[in-house]
Amino acid sequence: MFRKLYNWVLGWADTKYGVPALAIVSFAESSFFPIPPDPLLMALSLGKPKKAFRYAFVCSAMSVLGGIAGYFIGWALWDLLSGFFFTYVFSPEVFEYVGEQYKQNAFITILGAAITPIPFKVFTVTAGVFHISFLYLIIASVIGRSARFFIEAGLIYFFGEKIRNFIDKYFNLLLTLFFVLIVLAVVIIKLLLKN
Repeated sequence: MFRKLYNWVLGWADTKYGVPALAIVSFAESSFFPIPPDPLLMALSLGKPKKAFRYAFVCSAMSVLGGIAGYFIGWALWDLLSGFFFTYVFSPEVFEYVGEQYKQNAFITILGAAITPIPFKVFTVTAGVFHISFLYLIIASVIGRSARFFIEAGLIYFFGEKIRNFIDKYFNLLLTLFFVLIVLAVVIIKLLLKN
């Protein structure tokens, strides 16, 4: 089923509806849809590299708006929709695990999910359920989602088709390393401010 959905999403790149499809997938993936927008973003960017940053902006903005929708689902509609989410989107164990991560550092937890390949919807919906600061959600989403999608667009803009295989092969590792660098930067800044 996921492969069919993936192919369906990717199929929009070859149509005049590629950008609207990118916007819809980016929004939906942040709140309930299982397929990330990255493959469609890359396909559109490879087709028109000069528009790569425009596609990244659409992807980032709609993903943040989708995260707000996910937060609202968790905050206001969780009692009504929890059965659907536990059946089709994430397990109760994942839900509890994310809740524990919020106790450690909610901002870094959301930022990590926004940058890395971890399903972002899990974190946007649970942020609403656990009443995490809405401001944390917005700031972490804007930073993380923009970093993720603009890095992909930038690689394609500057390196074109030859970077595609590299991205496909090392995508998860690249995003995880980037997240680790951001966390280290935050820790260093906090230490410097204390001194």
